Amino acid sequence: MSSQTEPSPSEYSRDMQTDYQVGQDNIAGKLGPIGFDIHNRVFVISALASVVFIVLTLLFPERAGSIFQSIVSFSTGTLDWYFMIVVNIFILFSVALVVLPYGSVRLGGPDARPEYSYLSWFAMLFTAGIGIGLLFFSVLEPVYHANVSLPLSVLSPFGADGVLNPDAIPEAKALGLAGTFLHWGIHGWAVYVIMALALALFTYNKGLPFSIRSVFFPVLGDRVWGWWGDVIDILAVFSTLFGLATALGLGAQQANAGLNFVFDMDVTTSTQVIVIALVTAVALVSVWRGLDGGLKKLSEFNMILAVVFFFFVLFTGPTLIGLEGFWTGLVTYIKELIPMSAPFGRDDDAYRQGWTVFYWAWWISWAPFVGMFIARVSRGRTVREFVICVLLIPSLFIFIWMGIFGGIALDQLYADPGSSLVKEYVIDSYRPELSVFGMLNELPLSGITSIFAIVLALIFFVTSSDSGSLVIDTITAGGKVDAPRPQRMFWATVEGLIAIVLLIGGGLSALQAGVTATAIPFSIVMLVMCYTIIKALNGELQRLRV
Repeated sequence: MSSQTEPSPSEYSRDMQTDYQVGQDNIAGKLGPIGFDIHNRVFVISALASVVFIVLTLLFPERAGSIFQSIVSFSTGTLDWYFMIVVNIFILFSVALVVLPYGSVRLGGPDARPEYSYLSWFAMLFTAGIGIGLLFFSVLEPVYHANVSLPLSVLSPFGADGVLNPDAIPEAKALGLAGTFLHWGIHGWAVYVIMALALALFTYNKGLPFSIRSVFFPVLGDRVWGWWGDVIDILAVFSTLFGLATALGLGAQQANAGLNFVFDMDVTTSTQVIVIALVTAVALVSVWRGLDGGLKKLSEFNMILAVVFFFFVLFTGPTLIGLEGFWTGLVTYIKELIPMSAPFGRDDDAYRQGWTVFYWAWWISWAPFVGMFIARVSRGRTVREFVICVLLIPSLFIFIWMGIFGGIALDQLYADPGSSLVKEYVIDSYRPELSVFGMLNELPLSGITSIFAIVLALIFFVTSSDSGSLVIDTITAGGKVDAPRPQRMFWATVEGLIAIVLLIGGGLSALQAGVTATAIPFSIVMLVMCYTIIKALNGELQRLRV
């Protein structure tokens, strides 16, 4: 890019450093009476709006539920094409960064080196970004996609039904697993790549505050430190809050279902509220201990538990069938990736709107949370290393986990459909929160492994709340990463309360509404980020050539 459109490296750096000082002055927090270090407008508006939302939903739960359902219908029924196109753009953009010279740029500058080992990096990334989903959806989705009959095209994951047509069992297994891989693979992680890379570049390489508004300096200039930046950060706060609330709500439902399965505890909204309250209390302890003393250690411990749990299921179940599920699902996923990703040309609106669009909105709503967290722990990686690892390594891990769990569950289903708990929970009565326990019931030591699954879900619950609180706190403190502990604990409490009121105000529909409502505006923000990433990378390449 010419000097007329892009400043020279030294000029670019000087301007950035000057604006860093301006930005710090304009978004600097002030120490409040209870020890909060806040960016006044972002914190106050976000906090007050959160409190108003909680109060109104508790006062008018039926009205809130009706509004939530309308939001879901509009987002998934009218804007389905938009979400499909946007996420495909993020994938193509990520791939381009790997193959173009931009991949050689190092986050933090040429001399920067990673602060965390690969093991610690992956552990924190997994537990923050995918944890609850591994348990909740690993059995539910493959079985549901393979066996629920709808008038859909042959390219849809619903294209075969092994229960109604035994001759279609191999095809049903492969398509059910491929549909699951679609929702948990590279599409979602490409969303995280955009957010995390943009934040890392403008924070570590350009010296700007660790705040989402900083990414928009090339577009807005000094205005990014005013109300324009406030709006961007407030959108990020609410996107994070509702994305987390959805995960926490699903986690509470699964924990309650597991307690019912093992201890015959009633499955009620009241029980789920108690679960959220108790787990939030544990998360507060982890938040108080900080990133290295709390979240890092808890994430590594949770990763060990997840690996032990995974290998137990693999080796006590039909091992070869589980591995075959992974492989056939992966091959079919690769083969059908383009048709399944297409926004037009397929007669499968119910599948796309009911599943894929919700997932894409969920990933986008989680982008500020997981993206900021990934950026926080990714200093020192090259852009190429960063994109490849974030895009492919977690996807492969998920494919292995869900392929084996889903493959074993599908084998149990087809071996004896009449008595399969998996069939009862997923197809007959549709109690999705019990699906993984139905699969575990047919393996050895099912009582112990079910308790293990409950504990694992609860710890995933804690780490999600902890890391989310850290991110929201950073946004509302004007980009500071060392804001006072009481402030982080405040946001952990708010996250739990929003999850509770969404459950009370409409259950799953309310959770979906919170996600899609915030994902619509934030997806536009992320599209602009692609442009600012290129601007920043061009400046870094020019700097390296000097």
